Amino acid sequence: MTTKRTDPPNVADERTLLEGFLDFHRDTLALKCEGLTDAQLREASAPPSELTLLGLVRHLAEVERGWFRHVLAGEEAKPLYYSDEDPDGEFHRLDAAVTEESFGTWRAEVAYSRKLAEGRSLDDLGSRVRGGERQEYSLRWIYIHMIEEYARHNGHADLIRERIDGATGE
Repeated sequence: MTTKRTDPPNVADERTLLEGFLDFHRDTLALKCEGLTDAQLREASAPPSELTLLGLVRHLAEVERGWFRHVLAGEEAKPLYYSDEDPDGEFHRLDAAVTEESFGTWRAEVAYSRKLAEGRSLDDLGSRVRGGERQEYSLRWIYIHMIEEYARHNGHADLIRERIDGATGE
């Protein structure tokens, strides 16, 4: 699959800008993974770090699921890849992971996140319990956090990809 990445608009309303930047970063992750073999997607290119491109895809599926399903929509959204016993499970057991399933799950979580946010105000609130306290988060905050999350991990993805095959880019 070839990813078409669209730059966010230079001038737009707040929501269009937030969604544009989030989609840009989602597409950037897909671009960082394109053209690699299954083995390369699983390669931890900077030991002792366990970060791999496939692990990042699985992690960001969890992040989408957690913030949009669990926090924003209040759904029971059990983890896909991690557990209390293995809090970084999305980066482990990659030998048993099916690459196409991992990418499909991530894409499905992105699509569902878009659906859950559709028609909501940026001021709509979701919540989660953190440190024994219920904390509220606006959709605006979730969008900004998601942009930060993807941007940070796309930086990791860029370094991993460069180490694997020398490819660089934005």
